[in-house]
Parts: sequence; C-alpha cells; structure tokens
Amino acid sequence: MRRTNQTIKLACVLSAVFVAIWARAADVPQTSPSDAEYTQGGARTCVKCHDEPNVRPILQTPHAVRGDARTPFAQHDCESCHGPSEAHAAGHGRNRPLPDVVFVGPNASPVAKRNEVCLNCHQSGLRMNWQGSPHESNEIACSNCHNPHESKDPVLVKATQAPVCFNCHKQQRAESMLYSHHPVREGLVSCSDCHNPHGSPGPKQLKEFSVNETCYNCHTEKRGPMLWEHQPVREDCTICHTPHGSTEQRLMKERMNFMCSSCHSAVGNFSGGAFGGGHSLPGRLQGTATFNSALANQRQCLNCHSEIHGSNSPNGTYFFR
Repeated sequence: MRRTNQTIKLACVLSAVFVAIWARAADVPQTSPSDAEYTQGGARTCVKCHDEPNVRPILQTPHAVRGDARTPFAQHDCESCHGPSEAHAAGHGRNRPLPDVVFVGPNASPVAKRNEVCLNCHQSGLRMNWQGSPHESNEIACSNCHNPHESKDPVLVKATQAPVCFNCHKQQRAESMLYSHHPVREGLVSCSDCHNPHGSPGPKQLKEFSVNETCYNCHTEKRGPMLWEHQPVREDCTICHTPHGSTEQRLMKERMNFMCSSCHSAVGNFSGGAFGGGHSLPGRLQGTATFNSALANQRQCLNCHSEIHGSNSPNGTYFFR
C-alpha cells in the first residue's frame, strides 16, 4: 500500500513538471516572419527583374499551383522558398540586399539552410533517410542536383537524369561508355532505378537492402528459389558482374572461362580435370596430353552449363541444359 502511494505521488510530481515545461514553451515568442516582411505583389514583383528563361518556367511547375494549399505559390510565392525579401525588392544597384535564401551562385546560402527549405515539404517518402546519407554527409545541396524552376526537372526525367549524376560520378560515366552496359545513356534505365540518392538502408544507396534484391527488380527470372542453386549467385550478383559497364559481354568482370576458373580450379576447390589450373584456360598447354580441346576451340563454360544462375531440372545438378 505504501509503495502504491509513493508511485502516485511521483506521478503527480512528474505531471506538474511536464505542465510547467509546456507552459513555459508556450510563452516563448514566435520568430516566424510576419506578412508585412514579404514583398507586396509576390511573384509579379519578382518576375519584373527575374525574367530569365531559366526562371519563368517555374510558373508551369507543380510549385506554382495556387489551388493547392501545400505549394509555395499558395503561400508566399517565390518567398516561400527564398524567404522574406522585401528589402531585396526595394533595393537598387550593387548594394541591393540578397534574398534570405540564395540557392545557386557564388552568394549561395549555407548548404544546411538551403536543404532545410526543401525538407520542409519534401521530408517523407524516399527522402526519409536523407539525414546521415552519403550525399548529406558530403554537404550536397538539393539545388546541386535539382532545378525546381524547370518545367521538367532534368534529374526527374529518365532520359536526362544520368548526365546530372555523371557531373560528380565520373567513373560510372566512363564505365557507361563501355561495350556492355545497362542502357543508361540510351535513356531506358536511370540511376534511380537502382539507387536512392536521398539515402537508403542498403549498401551504396541501393533502393533495396541488398545487391541481389535490387537486381531482381528487373531480373526476376534469376530470383528463385531453384532446385539447384549456384552459391555465388545467391550471395552477390557482383561476384561475376559489374553493374555500370564492362568490356565483356553480359557485364561480366572478365572473360567467361577466366571468370569461372577463378573459383573452379585445382587450387580453389580441387575440381581437377578441365577445371584444374592451366587446364581451364583456353590456349594453354597445347600439344600436351592434358590440353582440353573444347576450351581450345574457344567454347565457353555456358555452352554446356547454360543454367548457371540455377536450375529446376531434376538433371540440373551441374546446371546443364
């Protein structure tokens, strides 16, 4: 009984403390700007000076839909993002004060301030992992990739997204030019089909939790489960394939027979025979008793082991046809 009374008293004390904290927080004056600090006329005042071809198209974007209370133009037009800019609109000459938030150019505001404006609306969905993501950690601003003034933001269009990413990711741009590549340059596949640039719980900002789950979004026939499974396939597709481009067919990391021999060799798994060390490499040991004629004729492992990703055939132990 005594313990129960002590618990009730403690609960009452804590409640009183929380009420006091809440009341004190309610007395803190709000620092949000008043309507008097915004430019009279809104966007009509801005476009009198900012009539450039790279600015006016914003009037055809979802940001400018006044009928939707969630959009910037339904609130304070341009100043919903750029902040109260009455002094900027009223100023003259070189001494004109800058807007509260500048997104591009040498006078751009700090990255955190620019991103805060965007995240006020775009925080949920695919952007929920932005904090702590590689791009956020490297102080990449939303405006480095996005252009909200364009009627169609280039980074949101599949055919024009890759050049935006390639501005920083030079290695991937070079690999996309190789003989075998995903059709990124052709506009049929975009970087965001595999990656979430706003952050992801998976590796390399992949949209899924693993490489394989990401690949299976398109290559569903490789998902399985299979009666006979190839262990490297189950583990990681990038053991054999490189995703951005290769000089070999099928995005292979190296020539097919060399790729297979990296695991199926006398040193690796004591398989011996045609897969034993030099015996597994085409053109090696010619004129000797151990020379393999099938490989000498430039045939590939897939000539026989065609179901290399897995087989459901009762006779598929060795992934034969």
